[in-house]
Amino acid sequence: MINWLRESKIAAVIFAFLRIYLGWNWMTSGWGKITGGFDASGYLNNAVANPVNKAGEVIYPTYTAFIEAVALPNVKLFNVLVPWGELLVGLGLVVGALTATAAFFGLVMNFMFLFAGTISTNPWMVLIGGLIFIAGANAGKFGVDFYLMPYLKNLINQWKANRTGAGGTAGKGAADEEGNTAHA
Repeated sequence: MINWLRESKIAAVIFAFLRIYLGWNWMTSGWGKITGGFDASGYLNNAVANPVNKAGEVIYPTYTAFIEAVALPNVKLFNVLVPWGELLVGLGLVVGALTATAAFFGLVMNFMFLFAGTISTNPWMVLIGGLIFIAGANAGKFGVDFYLMPYLKNLINQWKANRTGAGGTAGKGAADEEGNTAHA
């Protein structure tokens, strides 16, 4: 099943529609926050005041502590990260560029919203985003990833080749005529 998700052209077509649908949701949400004046402080304060709990016991105490200790004191940073993160995740999914990376960061945001107690469409977005993430590059096959992923792979391979040198002996020491290596 995993191989089918990662290699099938039929799966690639299905994932093209799913990623565009999911990406559009992320993109419009982010754009609405960017153009509409977004302030996360009310949401974060509410998440601390009303944490997810069961029979009075807080289910995600570390997340609540993170909001209190990190997010609220740096709310101005989060006021930028959240909308731009949503917009960029959406853009990546819509055009199929760095699709698996966009899906991953979409999943991270979805789980943060779920930990804060926001249900909304997050479970649905987690399901679709998880499938797109599992499909990897195949989810972006009919998108920018078709051209971008081979280019990035070639770029990384060139970087590795330059790092190890032409003979691939960087850091191993050179051999003398008798085959003995001198280590630095």
